[in-house]
Amino acid sequence: MAQLAEIETANSLVELFFRRAEERADSPFLGRKQDGKWQTESWAEVAAKVSILAENLRGLGLEDGDRVMLVSENRPEWCIADLAIMAAGCVTVPAYTTNTTHDHEHILDNSGARAVIVSGDKLAKPLLPAMLQSGVAEHLIAIDGQKQSQASGFRGHDWSDLLTGDAEAARKAVDARVATMKREDTACIIYTSGTGGAPRGVLQHHGAILCNVAGAAEVLIEDFGLDDGDRFLSFLPLSHAYEHSGGQFLPIGVAAEIFYSEGLEKLASNIEEVRPTVMVVVPRLFEVLRTRIIKQIEKQGRVPNYLMARALEIGARKAAGHGRMLDKPMDIILEKSLRPKIRKKFGGRLKAMVSGGAPLNPEVGIFFDAMGLIMLQGYGQTEAGPVISCNRPSAGIRMDTVGPPLKGVEIKIAEDGEILCRGELVMQGYWQNNAETKRTLVDGWLHTGDIGHLDDKGRIVITDRKKDMIVNDKGDNVAPQKIEGMLTLQNEIAQAMVAGDKRPYLVGLIVPDAEWALEWAQKNGEKFDMAALQDLPAFKSAVRAALDRVNKNVSVVEKIRQFEFADEPFSIENEEMTPSLKIRRHKIRERYQPKLDGLYRG
Repeated sequence: MAQLAEIETANSLVELFFRRAEERADSPFLGRKQDGKWQTESWAEVAAKVSILAENLRGLGLEDGDRVMLVSENRPEWCIADLAIMAAGCVTVPAYTTNTTHDHEHILDNSGARAVIVSGDKLAKPLLPAMLQSGVAEHLIAIDGQKQSQASGFRGHDWSDLLTGDAEAARKAVDARVATMKREDTACIIYTSGTGGAPRGVLQHHGAILCNVAGAAEVLIEDFGLDDGDRFLSFLPLSHAYEHSGGQFLPIGVAAEIFYSEGLEKLASNIEEVRPTVMVVVPRLFEVLRTRIIKQIEKQGRVPNYLMARALEIGARKAAGHGRMLDKPMDIILEKSLRPKIRKKFGGRLKAMVSGGAPLNPEVGIFFDAMGLIMLQGYGQTEAGPVISCNRPSAGIRMDTVGPPLKGVEIKIAEDGEILCRGELVMQGYWQNNAETKRTLVDGWLHTGDIGHLDDKGRIVITDRKKDMIVNDKGDNVAPQKIEGMLTLQNEIAQAMVAGDKRPYLVGLIVPDAEWALEWAQKNGEKFDMAALQDLPAFKSAVRAALDRVNKNVSVVEKIRQFEFADEPFSIENEEMTPSLKIRRHKIRERYQPKLDGLYRG
């Protein structure tokens, strides 16, 4: 438990990092795939780079409190840059790699960033016009080198040049600066992903993230025996608070290795190769993996399908608290047959998968638990470091809850059902937005905007987002995320959004599953053209059958009476999903309001 004590007593994130670097020295720390092989940098190597870069940032004229924007894919340089910015006494401003020029301009103008670090030409393309238009940044640092351009108004620098210097002298200067840092000092300004409008800059201080890391580390150490040398696979955007705290500073806190995924298309193979012990992932990815596993098993014949069915039956009983001794023999058979094959697909060493960033459908969690993989659902938001609570075996895992609050977190439920949170993890406020800060932080309590309650074991149960709650014309409250989660578990449906505020009944906007649609077209002698298929009455009836299945298991006010097809999938590119794969309701409604209104005519 010495690691926990060190996290709790550290004055800053960089102090904690250098402490770990001293302990781990030449042990592997950051890994990436290069030239077809996984290669690592040691803790000592990274510490030297952080020190040199920090001093060279000061050499550019950056001072305490200055903001530095970071635009890069997940890679070792992201971690090095983030730590160096903080070690220089500055504040990191992470930006999504999917940001448009408009998004970048908003963040530059709002944060007043004096410098920008970008990975390469691809991400620089939408960034440079924003820098020129904004005019606030004085320096552009390119990790992979930058093609010459006519851009003026800022100075260009090569990353390699800023990693050149006397490591020993740089470390002494950094140590002197780090010694003056306090937990209440701002570490980063993380912009919310904008599910409800323009992104707001959340002021996260060192103590907020350290509090989060300590709480999460306690769960992983006490319940899963996490130790030196454990390995995290970094996949979610590091510009998202969930990955920033859970995928970067949590492994630093527990002295674990961080390996960087090559992206979604190579994630499955990366998992098998890296063999991580912990993965931090969003629910949408689990839904995709669940679908893939089911389809693979379905093709393997009668015995594997029988075993999967029995595993799910046992898993459902266990989740409902109705486990029975009669299941023991089959459980033993599953542990020797089906489950090892599933675990192998995840590298064979996974201690826990942690789901966060959006609600997890309990059925998905039950599926992975039945397959022999431990899944923990967490809950939180950027304004709270971001993790507020997490399921853990010692508290009794219930998939319809998000577990008890982490250590150091207070929770209370307001009269209207809103979840309120208090503790060191709570943000200092929104950058340059006092009105929103006062609305969100009241007497030290963070008003989360989520509706829920505490169960008899003190675990948080989320029912919906307060602002997303649908109130029909009769005053009934409906949680759309629950219905949408049930819809997207159907084979026919890839994505869904439910609407019905101030209306007599619910309607749905549906994106059919492409793989299912292809199979349907082949079976029915139709050409596979999604737009053309959606005009076919038989195709619409097949999708309608999926809605009918869901309607059988919900209350009268939750039934979807009518639906329409979306013109295309919701995506980050069309701004209808956030980078953490949550739907942006306001954007979808803006685009499809006429279609939705049409479902109430006649």
